[in-house]
Amino acid sequence: MRVLIALDATPQCTEIVREAASRPWPVGSRFLLLHVLDPFAYSRMPISLERAKEASLTQIESAADGLRKAGWKTKTDVVLGRARQVIPKSAVAWKADLVLVGSHGGGALLRVLLGSTARSVLRHAPCSVEIVRPLPEGGGRNRLPKMKILIATDGSEFSAAAIRSVASRPWPRGSMFKVISIPEPFMPLDEFRHLELKEVEKLNAAALKDAKRYAETGAEILAKAGLEAGAGTLLPRDSDSREIAKVAERWRANLVILGSHGRRGFDRWTIGSVSEHVALHAHCSVEIVRRPSGRPLKDSWRRPWRREL
Repeated sequence: MRVLIALDATPQCTEIVREAASRPWPVGSRFLLLHVLDPFAYSRMPISLERAKEASLTQIESAADGLRKAGWKTKTDVVLGRARQVIPKSAVAWKADLVLVGSHGGGALLRVLLGSTARSVLRHAPCSVEIVRPLPEGGGRNRLPKMKILIATDGSEFSAAAIRSVASRPWPRGSMFKVISIPEPFMPLDEFRHLELKEVEKLNAAALKDAKRYAETGAEILAKAGLEAGAGTLLPRDSDSREIAKVAERWRANLVILGSHGRRGFDRWTIGSVSEHVALHAHCSVEIVRRPSGRPLKDSWRRPWRREL
């Protein structure tokens, strides 16, 4: 598995690398730590630009120590350009399977930069993308190596691919998984005035039944892979994205996983709507699974994993 980690070359960048180093990964996985330096501010100071590149490389080289000590092959690189454009292109060139983009929260400027860069990476990267929000200080998984992973499915092939991806990967021993689905209620608009109340009730009941089946099927796939998984169905009281975020917070999930597209294209569960909103606003890390076209999940992603936690 090839994992590209996009870093901002600040002292805080070690948090995302520490998070990556604390997880088990498939045998043979390798990492690329990438920092994108915008040369615009140095357009009239080429010497300062070179110094900035050197300082950035030193910073991410230091951050790479955690992965290297864990035994993973790790490269570092500093590239000139705009992060929102360079990161997706680098993912293509390096043939990444997963891109990790950090989130530190913080002030308004950081949120704007995260939103701009992360949104562009989510939309344009050719592979899966995770917005990483590390656990609070003192709560790292090196001490308590269990994860709680929430997977949202709408029964589409994209959600199914996300569940299969989860089932094929190594996870810390003792991790818990919950698969949820939100029924799509039938809302009779003006053009459906001919429908009776009983017909609407039947349609809603069918939607609830489908959602339950999607969640239970996903949990069964995970259980067959040896993972501790449960299923749940939510009655929609808010938008899908807010409901998913609420469940993640109530359940204290460490990671939310969704497919990149959904059953109704741009009307439901697409990049730009549900998946993107959850990725940018959830309290925990969020991964949007996208399988590159023509590239099936590799057998090397399957158990046994390199190291058990």
